[in-house]
Amino acid sequence: MTGSFLEVVCPDCENEQIVFQNASTTVNCAVCGTTLATPTGGKADINGEVADIVEAR
Repeated sequence: MTGSFLEVVCPDCENEQIVFQNASTTVNCAVCGTTLATPTGGKADINGEVADIVEAR
């Protein structure tokens, strides 16, 4: 796989959500709707704090 999954903390409500690093669509917070990731054609722009990188199992 060419990307990683990131655990991102929402800047508004502090909800933690898993986001694909190379997201091809806009990812919104499941709780408050704030944009967490915006696609750029490669790695997505992450708009929250990256708390952890989720390891492949």
